[in-house]
Amino acid sequence: MSCLRREPELSKSQELLRDASRKKTIQKNVKLLGLEGDSDLQFLLQGGDLLKVRSSSWKKTRFFRLQEDCKTMWRESKKTFKSKQTFSLDEIAEVLMGRQSEGLKKNTEEQVESRCFSIMFKGRRKNLDLIASSEEEAKQWVKSLQKVVSNINNLNRQQTTEHWIFSCLRKADKNKDDKLSESEVKNFLRLINIEVDDDYAEMLFKKCDKSKSGYLAGEEIEHFYDLLTHREEIDVIYGEYAKTTGFMSPQNLVDFLMKEQRMKATLADAHKIIEKYEPDEHAKEKKLLSKDGFLMYLHHPEAMILNPEHSEVYQDMSQPLNHYFISSSHNTYLMEDQLKGPSSTEAYVRALLKGCRCVELDCWDGSEGEPLIYHGYTLTSKILFKDVIEAIKEYAFKTSDYPVILSLENHCCVEQQAVMAHHMSSILGSALVTSPLGDGMPTNFPSPEELKGKFLIKGKRLNKLEACFASETAAGEDTDVTEEEESNDEDEAEAEQKEKKKKKLKLAKELSDMVIYCKSVHFHGFDDARKNLSFYEMSSFKEAKAVTLAEESANAYVHHNVEKLSRIYPAGKRTDSSNYNPVPLWNAGCQIVALNFQTTCNDMDVNQGRFLVNGKSGYILKPAFMRDVTTEFDPITLTRGDWLKHKTLHIMVISGQQLPKVNKKKSSIVDPLVKVEVHGVPADVAEKETRPVDNNGFNPEWNENFQFDVYVPELALVRFVVEDHDSTSDNEFVGQYTIPFASLQLGYRHVPLLNKNGDLLPSAGLFVHVMIMDAE
Repeated sequence: MSCLRREPELSKSQELLRDASRKKTIQKNVKLLGLEGDSDLQFLLQGGDLLKVRSSSWKKTRFFRLQEDCKTMWRESKKTFKSKQTFSLDEIAEVLMGRQSEGLKKNTEEQVESRCFSIMFKGRRKNLDLIASSEEEAKQWVKSLQKVVSNINNLNRQQTTEHWIFSCLRKADKNKDDKLSESEVKNFLRLINIEVDDDYAEMLFKKCDKSKSGYLAGEEIEHFYDLLTHREEIDVIYGEYAKTTGFMSPQNLVDFLMKEQRMKATLADAHKIIEKYEPDEHAKEKKLLSKDGFLMYLHHPEAMILNPEHSEVYQDMSQPLNHYFISSSHNTYLMEDQLKGPSSTEAYVRALLKGCRCVELDCWDGSEGEPLIYHGYTLTSKILFKDVIEAIKEYAFKTSDYPVILSLENHCCVEQQAVMAHHMSSILGSALVTSPLGDGMPTNFPSPEELKGKFLIKGKRLNKLEACFASETAAGEDTDVTEEEESNDEDEAEAEQKEKKKKKLKLAKELSDMVIYCKSVHFHGFDDARKNLSFYEMSSFKEAKAVTLAEESANAYVHHNVEKLSRIYPAGKRTDSSNYNPVPLWNAGCQIVALNFQTTCNDMDVNQGRFLVNGKSGYILKPAFMRDVTTEFDPITLTRGDWLKHKTLHIMVISGQQLPKVNKKKSSIVDPLVKVEVHGVPADVAEKETRPVDNNGFNPEWNENFQFDVYVPELALVRFVVEDHDSTSDNEFVGQYTIPFASLQLGYRHVPLLNKNGDLLPSAGLFVHVMIMDAE
C-alpha cells in the first residue's frame, strides 16, 4: 500500500498559499503540543493508507491523515478521493495493538495479527478497526497516536482553550489566506458559540482593523483574540492583590492564597508557583506574577475545585473490604438495552477503564462445550465466556490496582461450569483468589490493599468456607445447592414461587471452590443474617427491596453492612437499561450498588462523582460512623451523633467558558443556565439555579450566590449542571461535574465540565467561588 496520496491539482500560486498557511498552522500547534521536530507527529501529518474493517466482506482502503490542527483526523476514499472528517484525537480512549477488538477477532485471520490495530473511542462510538501494510507500520501508527493523544490530554486548560479558538479561527478563514473579513469574523463568533448583533460585530471588527484594510491579519487577529478572551472577573481579583507595580509579588500571592483560597501558604510556595506558571521571563526573573501567569495557575488542576490530594489514593486502604463503597456495574456485557442490544467484551473494557471494580457475568450453556455470556431469554447477542475473562485480565488494572470482583450469575450445567473454572484458573492464574489469605479460617475480609491486583469470585458455594479447614469427609462432593439466588429479571411473585419450590442448582465443585469471600445467599431478614450467616455470605437486593429497607429499616441496614457485603441491582422492568438513584443505598451503607454503565444519565453522573476521588481506585472508604458495629446512624431520622456536622455551603456561580453547542446547526447558540445540586441524606438534598444568559456559550456571566445547609457532609456530593435554556420545552444538557463535598477546594475555583458520557469537555468550564462555614 502506498503511504502518500496525490491531491487535486492546484495552480502554483494556490499551492504556495496553501502550503504557507498549512506550515504556519502546523508550527503553531506543534509548538503548543511540545512536539517540535517529533518524527511520530510528522508521520501522522504525512498520513497513509490503511485497510478499514467493518465485516468479513467489507474491508476497504482509506487514506488517513492528521490535519493541521494536530487534533483532527481526516480520511479519504481511494475511489472517489472525497475527504471527510472522521474523529478528533481527544475522542480516543485507547489504541489497541493486534486483533484485540471483537470486530478484528471475528472478521480477520490470525495471520494478519501483527498488522492489526484498533482505535477505541470514548462514549458509545464503535471501534475503528484497521489493518496496516506491515507490522512496522502498524506499530508506528499505534505509537504515534498514543504519543499525540497523551500530549493533548496533558495540555493545561488555557492551552486547550487556545488550541480550540485557533482551530475555530482557521475554520472561519474560508479562503485560507490567514486573514479574516468582517463576514468571516461573524462566522467565527457563531463557531465559538456567541450570537451578537451586526452593529456590535462591526464595532469589534473596526476596533481591531487598525490598518483600515477591511480585514484582520497578524497582530490584528491577536488583538481580536485578546478582546474575546478578556475576563473582567480575573481583572478584578488580580487587581485586588497585584500591589507591586501592577504585578503580584510573592507576598501578594501568599495574601491571595491565604485570604481568598483559605490555604496554608508560605513565601516558598509562592516562589514555586511563580517559577512554574509565569510565562514572562522578565517578570519571572523579578519574582513577580503577571495576570497571564495568575490565570495559568488558576487553570491548573492543583488550583481547580477538586482537592489535588484527593485525585491520588489518599484514604486508608487497609480496612476490611466491606468498609468501602465499590464501583459496580450491572449486566456489564451489554452495550445498549436489556432485550435486543449487543453484548460485547468492549463493554467490560469500557467499564474497567472507568474504574469499575465489580463486573457481572451472566453465564449460559453454549455450543461445543464453551459457556456463553448474554442476557437469558432475550435477543441480546452472545459472547464467549473465555473472551470476556481474557478482556478482563487485560484491562482490570489499567485504571486501578485494587481488586476486581467477578459477579457470576450462573445458569450453566455442571460440565460447562467446570469449563468456566478452567478458563478463570488458566487465564487469571495466581491473580485469582482461590483460598483465604493467611493461615487458618478468617474472621473478617482482607483489605483492598492486601488484595491489590487480585480477582475475587462472587457466586454460589456448595458448603461453608469453614469446610475448607475441616476433614475431607466434611467437605463432601455433593453438587446440589439450594436456595438459588434471585435472578436479575424475576419479579417478587416469581421470587416467592422459587422460594416455595426450593429449586436446586447443580454446582461444579471446581467452580464452588473458587468462591471465597463473596458467597451468594438468599436474604431472610437482618436478624437471620446476624445469627446465621458468616461474614463472607452476602445477598443481592433488587432496587425496590433495597430502597424499602433503606427507608423503613435504615439503621438495621447500616448495621448489616458493617459486617456483610450487599449488592443492589436494577429492577427487571428497566429493559431500556435505565438506572436508579444510588445515593439512598450508599446512605444505608450498601457497598456494591450496581448501575448500567452503558447508560448516560444523572444517576451515572453522581456515581462517577462518588468515585472521582481516591485515585479513581473504585474504592471509597465509608465514614467511621458507618463502620462501627454500635452505630446509631439513621440517614432518615438523623438523630444526634458524630455524623451530624452541620455546615453552610456558599456557592457563587461567576462565569462560564467555552460551553459547547448542543444543537450543531450553524445558527444555534446556547442560552446557558447553571444548576447547583446537593445529593446526600434526605435533609441535605437541594437544588438551585441561575437565570439563563441569552445567546452566549463562549463567556457567559451570572454572578449569582447560593446557600445550602449540609448536615452530613461526609456523605454529600455537589453537582454543577449546565443546561441550554428553552422556554417552550425541556432544557438540554450541556455538561456537568459532580464532586464529593469533602473534596471541594475553597475560594475562587475553575470547575471542569464532563459531557453526557462522562468524558472531559476539553476547554469548557465554570468559574465559581466556594465557601464552607460551620453553621451556628
